[in-house]
Amino acid sequence: MTHQEIFDQIQGGLIVSCQALEHEPLYTREGGVMPLMAKAAAQSGAVGIRANTVRDITQIKEVVKLPVIGIIKKEYPPCPMHITVTMKEVDELVACGVDILAVQGTSAVRPNGQSSPEFIRAIREKYPDQLIMADCDNLENGIACARAGADFVGTTMRGYTPETKGIDDVDFGFIARLARECPAKVIAEGHIHTPEQAVQALYAGAFALVVGGAITRPAEITARYTAAINNHK
Repeated sequence: MTHQEIFDQIQGGLIVSCQALEHEPLYTREGGVMPLMAKAAAQSGAVGIRANTVRDITQIKEVVKLPVIGIIKKEYPPCPMHITVTMKEVDELVACGVDILAVQGTSAVRPNGQSSPEFIRAIREKYPDQLIMADCDNLENGIACARAGADFVGTTMRGYTPETKGIDDVDFGFIARLARECPAKVIAEGHIHTPEQAVQALYAGAFALVVGGAITRPAEITARYTAAINNHK
């Protein structure tokens, strides 16, 4: 797909995050589960998929024709980042054909000392035709990543950094301000648990949105129900 075709495909739509980490019930060593999740999402109207690891991305691209936002989650202690942290992960994602490459775009520095904008500029120099998404947490980082070359800025990390600790719900005001002031296209992601919240995020100005846990993590979905029930006993 061309860049314009990808923009047209995902604008105003739902991208479903299909991920399972090793400690989660849907994880299997050989894979095969996330492509089924992606297939179900595609059949129900999703406009794109977000996925983690080369294995899952490759398997998903074999069964659905939707654009894929690809990441590789890997820890590099003591660096607090974990979403596509180094150029090694970038190379692997580009090689497997991700449509949009997502990287962490917070204020922490990478193991080699690079800031998020510096890392994005390095990716843009190495892969000038690759669409890039920065998973950000606040306005300052979102704008800085966009100016460095990110095509999309996600609200993915809001509530998960020291600067945004304590934010555990969708921040529609933040989405609206980011959409107004950031030169990149804004993708709302994180803490979206209901269809009503998804629609409100789009009304706030998001170009598209990503929902994961509320759709593809049955343990998390079950926990919300059981917690609500137990609170009323």
